[in-house]
Amino acid sequence: MAFDSSLRYRPYEDWNAEEIQQIEENVAKSPWHSHFHIEPKRGLLNDPNGFSYFDGKWQLFYQWFPFGAAHGLKSWVHTTSEDLVRFEETGIVLEPDHPLDTHGMYSGSAMQMDDQLFIFYTGNVRDKDWIRHPYQNGALMDKDGKLVKFDLPLITQPADTTDHFRDPQIFLYDGQYYAIIGGQDLENKGIIKLYKAVDNDYKNWEEVGDLAFGNDRTAYMMECPNLVFVDNRPVLLYCPQGLDKTVLNYDNIYPNMYKIGQDFDPEKAEILEPSALQNLDYGFECYATQGFNAPDGRALTVSWLGLPDVTYPTDDYDYQGALSLVKELRLQDGKLYQYPVDAITSLRQDEKPFAAQMETDNVYELQLTIPKGSQTELVLCADADGKGLKLSIDLQEGTFTVDRSQAGQQYALDFGQTRSCFLDNQDTTLAIFMDKSIFEIFINKGEKVFSGRVYPNDDQTGIRLTHGQAEGTFYTLNHGR
Repeated sequence: MAFDSSLRYRPYEDWNAEEIQQIEENVAKSPWHSHFHIEPKRGLLNDPNGFSYFDGKWQLFYQWFPFGAAHGLKSWVHTTSEDLVRFEETGIVLEPDHPLDTHGMYSGSAMQMDDQLFIFYTGNVRDKDWIRHPYQNGALMDKDGKLVKFDLPLITQPADTTDHFRDPQIFLYDGQYYAIIGGQDLENKGIIKLYKAVDNDYKNWEEVGDLAFGNDRTAYMMECPNLVFVDNRPVLLYCPQGLDKTVLNYDNIYPNMYKIGQDFDPEKAEILEPSALQNLDYGFECYATQGFNAPDGRALTVSWLGLPDVTYPTDDYDYQGALSLVKELRLQDGKLYQYPVDAITSLRQDEKPFAAQMETDNVYELQLTIPKGSQTELVLCADADGKGLKLSIDLQEGTFTVDRSQAGQQYALDFGQTRSCFLDNQDTTLAIFMDKSIFEIFINKGEKVFSGRVYPNDDQTGIRLTHGQAEGTFYTLNHGR
């Protein structure tokens, strides 16, 4: 059913049990629910937030509008995990119930401070004239899940930015706490600001300056900036909305990008010798990636498999959005690699040598090798006529293409139905994770990544090797989260 957009900011307490039950009954009718990815029980899921380690468990929140597939009055939903693969909701929901977040709890981060989890988030507040006032707020959550929000904002809107100022990410560097926040300057250009915790007090922040990272100044807003360190080198992840496609071409409505630096100078607010801008994911849906350095030093990331301002087939069922698998970052030959954490193999059940599968439940993993110099075409979610999600691996021309134009219900047609990248002519490995309406493809152990959504028809359940060669293993996967 179509969501009435006039209800996006209706107070939570005004939604009655009967209305919620109707929403949940509609959600249950969807044929596309994922099995090992996080998705909302109802309503809209978007940015991952508060990705951290606390109380002996991995902590991960997601932004949530509970009452339909719309961007409305946002909460945070709390999940935990023992292995970074199976996440369980705890029942804790951080609602917009404070004067500093009256119109939604927007994105942010978290970090353990002593025996509590410090949560750093943007509070969205609109006044009677609907003018936005963004506040960077704090909260503490104890090991029992009790949450206390701070009475005063930690950082207010600077004089040199517009009201587009959000998404604080806290990180530790050389024993000092810092934070970066996405923003827009008074020339309507996207910037990232760097802050420092005074005397390492996470309740007291001062601005260092605008982060220097080779900003091309073509984007109008930098959303969801994250700075992580891989082999002691800074990797800046961010979403430059409005990026000029002459800087780096992209097909999605908004891109998710990264740069690798040689070093980080916090006193000068500078990433030294930043690389050229790179596409983080070559697929159809990957946005608002959040990363952090775990206590063991690993750089871990998770993304929203969705995009702002796009409608999806599940909207008719009153829900939208999912989170990606958790990936570990590494650097190799100057390239950033992303690959699911090792524990992903614990989902494997039955395995068999790869061959065309006439019928699956569209929940599986494929580990394949494509020989160099070959031209191969593989169709996932295939029907009897071989129509579905087509993967074309042309190692003679050096291209990899995903085409979803014949895979089930179509959407976002304005942004095209194919995505491609260049590949070297070598034996090429593919790790493919299929989860009903979600695909994540990792080429050469994460040298290139394609993520996206697909909504196959009822009869699109097969796998077809329609041309060329592919050898490997087919795994059925445990359906529990």
